Amino acid sequence: MNIQSKESASLALPFSANIIGGKNVEAADGRILDVLCPSDGQAFARIARSGAEDVSRAVAAARKAFEGDWGRLTALERGRLLMKLGEAIADHAPELAALESRDTGKPLKHGKADMVAAARYFEFYGSAADKLYGDTLPFLNGYTVAIVNDPHGVTGHIVPWNYPAQIFGRSVAASLACGNACVVKPAEDACLSLIRIAELARDIGFPDGALNIVAGLGSEAGAALSSHPDVDFISFTGSPQTGTAIQAAAARNNIGVTMELGGKSPQLLFADADIETAVPVVINAIIQNGGQTCSAGSRVLIERSAYAKFSKAIAERFAKVRAGAHDRDLDMGAMINAKQKARVEFYLKQAKEQGQHVLAQGVVDADAPAGGFYVAPTLFGDVPRDNALAIEEVFGPVLSLMPFEDEADAIALANGTPYGLVAGVWTGDAKRSIRVARAMRCGQVFVNGYGAGGGIELPFGGVKRSGHGREKGFEALREFCASKTIVINHG
Repeated sequence: MNIQSKESASLALPFSANIIGGKNVEAADGRILDVLCPSDGQAFARIARSGAEDVSRAVAAARKAFEGDWGRLTALERGRLLMKLGEAIADHAPELAALESRDTGKPLKHGKADMVAAARYFEFYGSAADKLYGDTLPFLNGYTVAIVNDPHGVTGHIVPWNYPAQIFGRSVAASLACGNACVVKPAEDACLSLIRIAELARDIGFPDGALNIVAGLGSEAGAALSSHPDVDFISFTGSPQTGTAIQAAAARNNIGVTMELGGKSPQLLFADADIETAVPVVINAIIQNGGQTCSAGSRVLIERSAYAKFSKAIAERFAKVRAGAHDRDLDMGAMINAKQKARVEFYLKQAKEQGQHVLAQGVVDADAPAGGFYVAPTLFGDVPRDNALAIEEVFGPVLSLMPFEDEADAIALANGTPYGLVAGVWTGDAKRSIRVARAMRCGQVFVNGYGAGGGIELPFGGVKRSGHGREKGFEALREFCASKTIVINHG
Protein backbone atom coordinates (compact mmCIF):
# COMPACT_ATOMS: atom_id res chain seq x y z
CA MET A 1 0.00 0.00 0.00
CA ASN A 2 1.53 3.30 -1.13
CA ILE A 3 0.55 6.47 0.69
CA GLN A 4 0.41 9.59 -1.44
CA SER A 5 -0.91 13.11 -1.32
CA LYS A 6 -3.75 13.92 -3.65
CA GLU A 7 -1.50 16.23 -5.63
CA SER A 8 1.23 13.64 -6.26
CA ALA A 9 -1.06 10.77 -7.24
CA SER A 10 -1.18 9.58 -10.80
CA LEU A 11 -4.22 11.02 -12.51
CA ALA A 12 -4.42 7.84 -14.61
CA LEU A 13 -5.53 5.72 -11.66
CA PRO A 14 -9.28 5.42 -11.02
CA PHE A 15 -10.44 6.66 -7.62
CA SER A 16 -13.05 4.86 -5.46
CA ALA A 17 -14.50 7.26 -2.92
CA ASN A 18 -16.04 6.56 0.47
CA ILE A 19 -19.79 6.01 0.63
CA ILE A 20 -21.19 8.18 3.44
CA GLY A 21 -24.86 9.06 3.74
CA GLY A 22 -25.50 7.68 0.26
CA LYS A 23 -22.91 9.90 -1.41
CA ASN A 24 -19.46 9.28 -2.89
CA VAL A 25 -17.11 11.49 -0.88
CA GLU A 26 -13.37 11.94 -0.57
CA ALA A 27 -11.55 12.00 2.74
CA ALA A 28 -12.14 15.28 4.57
CA ASP A 29 -8.47 16.25 4.24
CA GLY A 30 -8.14 14.93 0.68
CA ARG A 31 -5.57 12.24 1.50
CA ILE A 32 -5.46 9.10 -0.64
CA LEU A 33 -3.90 5.65 -0.81
CA ASP A 34 -2.71 3.73 -3.84
CA VAL A 35 -4.08 0.21 -4.20
CA LEU A 36 -1.52 -2.37 -5.35
CA CYS A 37 -2.30 -5.53 -7.30
CA PRO A 38 -0.58 -8.44 -5.49
CA SER A 39 0.01 -10.19 -8.81
CA ASP A 40 2.49 -7.58 -10.05
CA GLY A 41 2.97 -5.14 -7.18
CA GLN A 42 1.73 -2.23 -9.30
CA ALA A 43 -0.76 0.46 -8.28
CA PHE A 44 -3.99 0.23 -10.26
CA ALA A 45 -6.49 2.27 -8.23
CA ARG A 46 -6.79 4.80 -5.44
CA ILE A 47 -8.94 5.01 -2.33
CA ALA A 48 -9.50 7.59 0.38
CA ARG A 49 -7.18 7.65 3.36
CA SER A 50 -9.91 8.44 5.86
CA GLY A 51 -9.45 9.65 9.40
CA ALA A 52 -11.46 10.30 12.55
CA GLU A 53 -13.48 13.11 10.95
CA ASP A 54 -14.62 10.85 8.11
CA VAL A 55 -15.57 8.09 10.55
CA SER A 56 -17.60 10.57 12.62
CA ARG A 57 -19.43 11.70 9.48
CA ALA A 58 -20.25 8.09 8.63
CA VAL A 59 -21.41 7.28 12.16
CA ALA A 60 -23.61 10.38 12.17
CA ALA A 61 -25.11 9.34 8.82
CA ALA A 62 -25.79 5.85 10.16
CA ARG A 63 -27.41 7.24 13.31
CA LYS A 64 -29.64 9.50 11.23
CA ALA A 65 -30.68 6.54 9.07
CA PHE A 66 -31.33 4.33 12.09
CA GLU A 67 -33.51 6.95 13.70
CA GLY A 68 -35.13 7.87 10.38
CA ASP A 69 -35.92 6.23 7.06
CA TRP A 70 -34.05 2.97 7.61
CA GLY A 71 -35.28 2.50 11.18
CA ARG A 72 -38.91 3.03 10.13
CA LEU A 73 -38.87 0.18 7.62
CA THR A 74 -40.62 -3.03 8.61
CA ALA A 75 -38.64 -6.25 8.82
CA LEU A 76 -40.34 -7.38 5.61
CA GLU A 77 -39.28 -4.21 3.79
CA ARG A 78 -35.69 -4.53 5.04
CA GLY A 79 -35.63 -8.13 3.92
CA ARG A 80 -36.81 -7.27 0.45
CA LEU A 81 -34.06 -4.68 0.06
CA LEU A 82 -31.45 -7.20 1.20
CA MET A 83 -32.69 -9.76 -1.28
CA LYS A 84 -32.62 -7.13 -4.03
CA LEU A 85 -29.00 -6.41 -3.12
CA GLY A 86 -28.23 -10.12 -3.32
CA GLU A 87 -29.71 -10.14 -6.83
CA ALA A 88 -27.70 -7.05 -7.77
CA ILE A 89 -24.47 -8.69 -6.58
CA ALA A 90 -25.30 -11.77 -8.65
CA ASP A 91 -26.12 -9.63 -11.69
CA HIS A 92 -22.81 -7.74 -11.35
CA ALA A 93 -20.79 -10.82 -10.38
CA PRO A 94 -18.36 -10.69 -13.35
CA GLU A 95 -17.46 -7.06 -12.59
CA LEU A 96 -17.22 -7.65 -8.84
CA ALA A 97 -15.23 -10.88 -9.18
CA ALA A 98 -12.71 -9.17 -11.45
CA LEU A 99 -12.30 -6.38 -8.88
CA GLU A 100 -11.94 -8.86 -6.02
CA SER A 101 -9.45 -11.02 -7.88
CA ARG A 102 -7.20 -8.14 -8.92
CA ASP A 103 -7.47 -6.49 -5.50
CA THR A 104 -6.56 -9.60 -3.49
CA GLY A 105 -4.41 -11.50 -5.99
CA LYS A 106 -6.57 -14.62 -5.76
CA PRO A 107 -7.41 -16.58 -8.93
CA LEU A 108 -10.43 -15.29 -10.80
CA LYS A 109 -12.36 -18.51 -10.22
CA HIS A 110 -12.07 -17.91 -6.48
CA GLY A 111 -13.23 -14.32 -6.90
CA LYS A 112 -16.29 -15.65 -8.72
CA ALA A 113 -16.99 -18.12 -5.90
CA ASP A 114 -16.71 -15.29 -3.38
CA MET A 115 -19.39 -13.31 -5.21
CA VAL A 116 -21.72 -16.30 -5.28
CA ALA A 117 -21.31 -16.53 -1.50
CA ALA A 118 -21.70 -12.76 -0.97
CA ALA A 119 -24.96 -12.73 -2.92
CA ARG A 120 -26.18 -15.73 -0.94
CA TYR A 121 -25.54 -13.97 2.38
CA PHE A 122 -27.85 -11.12 1.40
CA GLU A 123 -30.45 -13.56 0.09
CA PHE A 124 -30.26 -15.66 3.26
CA TYR A 125 -30.49 -12.78 5.70
CA GLY A 126 -33.03 -10.98 3.54
CA SER A 127 -35.33 -13.96 3.83
CA ALA A 128 -34.60 -14.20 7.58
CA ALA A 129 -35.27 -10.55 8.45
CA ASP A 130 -38.96 -11.08 9.25
CA LYS A 131 -38.40 -14.43 10.95
CA LEU A 132 -36.37 -13.28 13.95
CA TYR A 133 -39.17 -14.08 16.34
CA GLY A 134 -39.39 -13.05 19.95
CA ASP A 135 -40.89 -15.15 22.73
CA THR A 136 -43.24 -15.16 25.66
CA LEU A 137 -42.62 -16.83 28.99
CA PRO A 138 -44.83 -17.98 31.84
CA PHE A 139 -44.87 -15.69 34.88
CA LEU A 140 -47.25 -14.70 37.67
CA ASN A 141 -51.00 -14.76 37.17
CA GLY A 142 -52.18 -11.47 35.74
CA TYR A 143 -48.96 -10.82 33.85
CA THR A 144 -47.86 -11.31 30.26
CA VAL A 145 -44.13 -11.30 29.59
CA ALA A 146 -42.76 -10.76 26.08
CA ILE A 147 -39.15 -11.03 24.90
CA VAL A 148 -38.45 -8.88 21.86
CA ASN A 149 -35.29 -8.43 19.81
CA ASP A 150 -34.10 -4.86 19.35
CA PRO A 151 -31.31 -3.81 16.98
CA HIS A 152 -28.24 -2.33 18.64
CA GLY A 153 -28.39 0.84 16.54
CA VAL A 154 -25.16 1.70 14.74
CA THR A 155 -22.80 -1.22 14.16
CA GLY A 156 -19.16 -0.94 13.10
CA HIS A 157 -17.64 -3.60 10.85
CA ILE A 158 -13.89 -3.95 10.39
CA VAL A 159 -13.39 -6.26 7.41
CA PRO A 160 -10.06 -7.94 6.51
CA TRP A 161 -8.38 -8.25 3.12
CA ASN A 162 -8.51 -12.00 2.56
CA TYR A 163 -12.24 -12.41 1.77
CA PRO A 164 -13.62 -8.86 1.60
CA ALA A 165 -16.95 -9.59 -0.08
CA GLN A 166 -17.69 -12.76 1.86
CA ILE A 167 -16.89 -11.34 5.28
CA PHE A 168 -18.74 -8.14 4.45
CA GLY A 169 -21.77 -10.25 3.52
CA ARG A 170 -21.76 -12.43 6.59
CA SER A 171 -21.57 -9.55 9.07
CA VAL A 172 -23.23 -6.61 7.31
CA ALA A 173 -26.17 -8.56 5.88
CA ALA A 174 -26.97 -10.03 9.31
CA SER A 175 -26.72 -6.63 10.98
CA LEU A 176 -28.91 -4.90 8.39
CA ALA A 177 -31.48 -7.69 8.65
CA CYS A 178 -31.84 -6.91 12.35
CA GLY A 179 -32.43 -3.23 11.60
CA ASN A 180 -29.05 -1.76 12.44
CA ALA A 181 -27.33 0.87 10.31
CA CYS A 182 -23.74 -0.01 9.39
CA VAL A 183 -20.37 1.70 9.10
CA VAL A 184 -17.80 -0.51 7.39
CA LYS A 185 -14.02 -0.01 7.50
CA PRO A 186 -12.58 -2.40 4.90
CA ALA A 187 -8.90 -3.29 4.78
CA GLU A 188 -6.85 -0.76 2.87
CA ASP A 189 -5.31 -3.60 0.84
CA ALA A 190 -8.63 -4.82 -0.59
CA CYS A 191 -11.82 -2.80 -0.46
CA LEU A 192 -12.88 -2.01 -4.02
CA SER A 193 -15.60 -4.66 -4.24
CA LEU A 194 -17.20 -3.38 -1.03
CA ILE A 195 -17.35 0.19 -2.25
CA ARG A 196 -18.99 -1.04 -5.44
CA ILE A 197 -21.52 -3.16 -3.51
CA ALA A 198 -22.43 -0.13 -1.40
CA GLU A 199 -23.04 1.81 -4.61
CA LEU A 200 -25.34 -0.99 -5.78
CA ALA A 201 -27.20 -0.82 -2.46
CA ARG A 202 -27.76 2.89 -2.97
CA ASP A 203 -28.90 2.35 -6.55
CA ILE A 204 -31.58 -0.19 -5.59
CA GLY A 205 -33.08 2.05 -2.92
CA PHE A 206 -31.32 1.62 0.42
CA PRO A 207 -32.01 4.74 2.48
CA ASP A 208 -29.06 7.12 2.72
CA GLY A 209 -26.81 6.24 5.64
CA ALA A 210 -28.03 2.68 6.15
CA LEU A 211 -24.75 1.38 4.71
CA ASN A 212 -21.57 3.47 4.84
CA ILE A 213 -18.04 2.57 3.67
CA VAL A 214 -15.02 4.41 5.08
CA ALA A 215 -11.71 3.34 3.53
CA GLY A 216 -8.32 3.96 5.10
CA LEU A 217 -5.63 2.60 7.37
CA GLY A 218 -6.49 0.42 10.32
CA SER A 219 -4.39 2.55 12.64
CA GLU A 220 -6.39 5.63 11.63
CA ALA A 221 -9.91 4.91 10.37
CA GLY A 222 -10.13 1.50 12.06
CA ALA A 223 -9.01 2.84 15.40
CA ALA A 224 -11.45 5.75 15.13
CA LEU A 225 -14.36 3.43 14.39
CA SER A 226 -13.64 0.93 17.17
CA SER A 227 -13.38 3.71 19.76
CA HIS A 228 -16.20 5.94 18.52
CA PRO A 229 -18.60 6.80 21.38
CA ASP A 230 -21.71 6.64 19.16
CA VAL A 231 -21.10 3.13 17.82
CA ASP A 232 -23.22 0.52 19.59
CA PHE A 233 -21.56 -2.75 18.53
CA ILE A 234 -18.40 -3.88 16.70
CA SER A 235 -17.77 -6.83 14.41
CA PHE A 236 -14.13 -7.64 13.67
CA THR A 237 -12.27 -10.32 11.74
CA GLY A 238 -8.48 -10.29 11.82
CA SER A 239 -5.45 -11.02 13.98
CA PRO A 240 -5.61 -11.67 17.73
CA GLN A 241 -3.29 -8.71 18.33
CA THR A 242 -5.55 -6.25 16.53
CA GLY A 243 -8.61 -7.90 18.04
CA THR A 244 -7.25 -7.23 21.52
CA ALA A 245 -6.78 -3.54 20.70
CA ILE A 246 -10.30 -3.29 19.28
CA GLN A 247 -11.85 -5.01 22.29
CA ALA A 248 -10.00 -2.64 24.60
CA ALA A 249 -11.28 0.37 22.65
CA ALA A 250 -14.84 -0.97 22.64
CA ALA A 251 -14.65 -1.72 26.36
CA ARG A 252 -14.08 1.95 27.09
CA ASN A 253 -17.53 2.56 25.61
CA ASN A 254 -18.99 -0.60 27.21
CA ILE A 255 -20.23 -2.02 23.92
CA GLY A 256 -20.31 -5.58 22.67
CA VAL A 257 -18.10 -7.14 20.02
CA THR A 258 -17.83 -10.27 17.94
CA MET A 259 -14.27 -11.38 17.27
CA GLU A 260 -13.11 -13.92 14.67
CA LEU A 261 -9.37 -14.06 15.17
CA GLY A 262 -7.90 -16.85 13.10
CA GLY A 263 -6.80 -20.38 13.82
CA LYS A 264 -4.37 -23.24 13.54
CA SER A 265 -6.93 -25.71 12.34
CA PRO A 266 -6.17 -29.46 12.35
CA GLN A 267 -7.33 -32.20 10.03
CA LEU A 268 -7.22 -35.64 11.65
CA LEU A 269 -6.62 -38.55 9.28
CA PHE A 270 -7.20 -41.93 10.87
CA ALA A 271 -5.85 -45.05 9.20
CA ASP A 272 -9.31 -46.02 7.93
CA ALA A 273 -9.90 -42.67 6.17
CA ASP A 274 -10.74 -42.67 2.46
CA ILE A 275 -7.42 -41.41 1.15
CA GLU A 276 -8.66 -40.70 -2.39
CA THR A 277 -11.36 -38.40 -1.05
CA ALA A 278 -9.28 -36.83 1.71
CA VAL A 279 -6.08 -35.84 -0.08
CA PRO A 280 -7.45 -33.24 -2.54
CA VAL A 281 -9.59 -31.69 0.19
CA VAL A 282 -6.68 -31.54 2.63
CA ILE A 283 -4.49 -29.77 0.07
CA ASN A 284 -7.19 -27.35 -1.06
CA ALA A 285 -7.81 -26.37 2.57
CA ILE A 286 -4.30 -24.88 2.80
CA ILE A 287 -3.70 -23.50 -0.70
CA GLN A 288 -7.10 -21.79 -1.03
CA ASN A 289 -6.45 -18.05 -1.10
CA GLY A 290 -2.76 -18.86 -0.71
CA GLY A 291 -3.33 -20.11 2.84
CA GLN A 292 -4.51 -16.64 3.83
CA THR A 293 -7.65 -18.07 5.37
CA CYS A 294 -8.59 -18.02 9.05
CA SER A 295 -9.96 -21.55 8.83
CA ALA A 296 -7.10 -22.93 6.70
CA GLY A 297 -6.36 -26.55 7.54
CA SER A 298 -2.70 -25.87 8.26
CA ARG A 299 -2.01 -29.03 10.31
CA VAL A 300 -2.65 -32.56 9.09
CA LEU A 301 -2.49 -35.11 11.88
CA ILE A 302 -2.06 -38.66 10.58
CA GLU A 303 -2.36 -41.95 12.46
CA ARG A 304 1.17 -43.35 12.64
CA SER A 305 0.28 -46.73 11.11
CA ALA A 306 -0.84 -44.93 7.94
CA TYR A 307 1.60 -42.02 8.06
CA ALA A 308 3.97 -43.24 5.34
CA LYS A 309 1.17 -44.02 2.88
CA PHE A 310 -0.83 -40.84 3.53
CA SER A 311 2.16 -38.49 3.57
CA LYS A 312 3.40 -39.92 0.25
CA ALA A 313 0.00 -39.39 -1.39
CA ILE A 314 -0.25 -35.83 -0.06
CA ALA A 315 3.29 -34.98 -1.17
CA GLU A 316 2.76 -36.29 -4.68
CA ARG A 317 -0.30 -34.12 -5.19
CA PHE A 318 1.12 -31.10 -3.33
CA ALA A 319 4.11 -30.94 -5.68
CA LYS A 320 1.72 -30.22 -8.56
CA VAL A 321 0.29 -27.05 -6.99
CA ARG A 322 0.96 -23.92 -9.09
CA ALA A 323 0.85 -20.28 -8.05
CA GLY A 324 0.57 -17.38 -10.45
CA ALA A 325 -1.13 -14.16 -11.45
CA HIS A 326 -4.82 -13.82 -10.61
CA ASP A 327 -5.85 -13.76 -14.27
CA ARG A 328 -3.99 -17.00 -15.00
CA ASP A 329 -6.58 -18.79 -12.80
CA LEU A 330 -4.14 -21.36 -11.38
CA ASP A 331 -4.35 -23.15 -8.02
CA MET A 332 -3.44 -20.06 -6.01
CA GLY A 333 -2.29 -16.49 -6.40
CA ALA A 334 0.11 -14.16 -4.61
CA MET A 335 0.27 -13.06 -1.01
CA ILE A 336 -1.69 -9.87 -0.40
CA ASN A 337 1.35 -7.58 0.04
CA ALA A 338 5.09 -7.47 0.60
CA LYS A 339 4.68 -7.60 4.38
CA GLN A 340 2.65 -10.80 4.25
CA LYS A 341 5.10 -12.37 1.80
CA ALA A 342 7.97 -11.55 4.17
CA ARG A 343 6.05 -13.04 7.10
CA VAL A 344 5.55 -16.36 5.32
CA GLU A 345 9.14 -16.43 4.07
CA PHE A 346 10.35 -15.87 7.63
CA TYR A 347 8.56 -19.02 8.80
CA LEU A 348 9.92 -21.00 5.85
CA LYS A 349 13.48 -19.81 6.44
CA GLN A 350 13.28 -20.52 10.15
CA ALA A 351 11.90 -24.02 9.61
CA LYS A 352 14.59 -24.91 7.08
CA GLU A 353 17.33 -23.57 9.35
CA GLN A 354 15.96 -25.81 12.11
CA GLY A 355 16.25 -28.79 9.80
CA GLN A 356 12.53 -29.34 9.29
CA HIS A 357 11.92 -31.86 6.53
CA VAL A 358 10.44 -30.46 3.30
CA LEU A 359 8.34 -33.23 1.74
CA ALA A 360 7.22 -31.32 -1.33
CA GLN A 361 7.04 -27.85 -2.78
CA GLY A 362 4.70 -26.41 -5.38
CA VAL A 363 5.90 -23.99 -8.01
CA VAL A 364 5.45 -20.35 -8.89
CA ASP A 365 4.42 -20.10 -12.53
CA ALA A 366 7.21 -19.07 -14.88
CA ASP A 367 4.97 -16.32 -16.26
CA ALA A 368 4.28 -14.78 -12.84
CA PRO A 369 5.14 -11.05 -12.91
CA ALA A 370 8.46 -10.28 -11.24
CA GLY A 371 6.97 -7.67 -8.91
CA GLY A 372 4.27 -9.96 -7.52
CA PHE A 373 4.20 -11.19 -3.92
CA TYR A 374 4.56 -14.90 -4.60
CA VAL A 375 5.51 -17.70 -2.22
CA ALA A 376 5.87 -21.30 -3.36
CA PRO A 377 3.52 -23.58 -1.37
CA THR A 378 5.54 -25.82 0.94
CA LEU A 379 4.78 -29.12 2.68
CA PHE A 380 6.70 -30.14 5.82
CA GLY A 381 6.73 -33.65 7.27
CA ASP A 382 7.20 -35.00 10.81
CA VAL A 383 6.87 -31.52 12.29
CA PRO A 384 7.65 -31.52 16.04
CA ARG A 385 4.73 -30.67 18.29
CA ASP A 386 6.49 -27.71 19.87
CA ASN A 387 7.64 -26.19 16.57
CA ALA A 388 6.30 -22.84 15.40
CA LEU A 389 4.83 -24.54 12.31
CA ALA A 390 2.70 -26.66 14.62
CA ILE A 391 1.51 -23.88 16.91
CA GLU A 392 1.57 -20.47 15.23
CA GLU A 393 -0.68 -19.17 12.45
CA VAL A 394 1.56 -18.68 9.41
CA PHE A 395 -1.29 -17.42 7.20
CA GLY A 396 0.33 -18.71 4.05
CA PRO A 397 0.56 -21.84 1.88
CA VAL A 398 2.52 -23.85 4.44
CA LEU A 399 1.24 -27.29 5.48
CA SER A 400 2.57 -29.39 8.37
CA LEU A 401 2.16 -33.16 8.66
CA MET A 402 2.34 -34.67 12.15
CA PRO A 403 1.89 -38.32 13.25
CA PHE A 404 -0.26 -39.39 16.21
CA GLU A 405 -0.44 -42.70 18.07
CA ASP A 406 -4.11 -43.28 18.87
CA GLU A 407 -7.44 -41.52 19.29
CA ALA A 408 -6.57 -39.96 22.64
CA ASP A 409 -3.26 -38.69 21.31
CA ALA A 410 -4.98 -37.27 18.21
CA ILE A 411 -7.43 -35.31 20.35
CA ALA A 412 -4.70 -33.96 22.59
CA LEU A 413 -2.60 -32.93 19.59
CA ALA A 414 -5.53 -31.32 17.78
CA ASN A 415 -6.48 -29.28 20.84
CA GLY A 416 -2.89 -28.45 21.74
CA THR A 417 -2.66 -24.91 20.34
CA PRO A 418 -3.96 -21.56 21.62
CA TYR A 419 -6.50 -21.52 18.77
CA GLY A 420 -9.85 -23.22 18.25
CA LEU A 421 -11.68 -22.35 15.05
CA VAL A 422 -12.26 -25.37 12.76
CA ALA A 423 -11.27 -29.04 12.67
CA GLY A 424 -11.67 -31.88 10.18
CA VAL A 425 -12.04 -35.55 11.12
CA TRP A 426 -11.47 -38.24 8.51
CA THR A 427 -12.46 -41.79 9.46
CA GLY A 428 -14.63 -44.68 8.35
CA ASP A 429 -15.69 -45.39 11.94
CA ALA A 430 -18.99 -43.59 12.61
CA LYS A 431 -18.77 -43.90 16.38
CA ARG A 432 -15.23 -42.56 16.46
CA SER A 433 -16.18 -39.64 14.22
CA ILE A 434 -18.78 -38.54 16.76
CA ARG A 435 -16.49 -39.06 19.77
CA VAL A 436 -13.66 -37.09 18.22
CA ALA A 437 -15.89 -34.33 16.85
CA ARG A 438 -17.41 -33.82 20.29
CA ALA A 439 -13.93 -33.67 21.84
CA MET A 440 -12.65 -30.93 19.52
CA ARG A 441 -12.31 -27.52 21.22
CA CYS A 442 -13.37 -25.33 18.32
CA GLY A 443 -16.37 -23.69 16.70
CA GLN A 444 -16.85 -25.98 13.68
CA VAL A 445 -16.02 -29.62 12.99
CA PHE A 446 -16.31 -31.28 9.59
CA VAL A 447 -16.43 -35.08 9.35
CA ASN A 448 -15.06 -36.62 6.14
CA GLY A 449 -14.95 -33.20 4.49
CA TYR A 450 -13.72 -29.68 5.13
CA GLY A 451 -15.60 -26.50 4.35
CA ALA A 452 -18.98 -26.36 2.68
CA GLY A 453 -19.24 -23.84 -0.13
CA GLY A 454 -19.17 -20.77 2.08
CA GLY A 455 -21.33 -22.39 4.74
CA ILE A 456 -23.77 -19.47 4.85
CA GLU A 457 -26.22 -21.35 7.08
CA LEU A 458 -23.55 -22.79 9.41
CA PRO A 459 -22.75 -20.84 12.61
CA PHE A 460 -19.07 -19.89 12.54
CA GLY A 461 -16.68 -18.62 15.19
CA GLY A 462 -13.99 -19.72 17.57
CA VAL A 463 -12.95 -20.43 21.12
CA LYS A 464 -9.72 -19.65 22.94
CA ARG A 465 -7.52 -17.29 20.92
CA SER A 466 -9.74 -17.70 17.86
CA GLY A 467 -12.22 -15.27 19.36
CA HIS A 468 -15.83 -15.27 20.49
CA GLY A 469 -19.30 -14.67 19.14
CA ARG A 470 -20.82 -16.35 16.10
CA GLU A 471 -21.36 -15.32 12.51
CA LYS A 472 -23.31 -17.07 9.75
CA GLY A 473 -26.62 -18.84 10.18
CA PHE A 474 -29.38 -17.63 12.47
CA GLU A 475 -26.98 -17.33 15.40
CA ALA A 476 -25.48 -14.23 13.79
CA LEU A 477 -28.84 -12.48 14.10
CA ARG A 478 -28.68 -12.96 17.86
CA GLU A 479 -25.33 -11.19 17.93
CA PHE A 480 -26.65 -8.11 16.13
CA CYS A 481 -29.62 -7.48 18.37
CA ALA A 482 -30.34 -7.30 22.09
CA SER A 483 -33.25 -8.96 23.83
CA LYS A 484 -35.68 -6.78 25.74
CA THR A 485 -38.06 -8.12 28.39
CA ILE A 486 -41.48 -6.44 28.52
CA VAL A 487 -43.61 -7.25 31.60
CA ILE A 488 -47.31 -6.33 31.35
CA ASN A 489 -49.52 -6.28 34.46
CA HIS A 490 -53.05 -6.66 33.17
CA GLY A 491 -54.67 -7.99 36.35
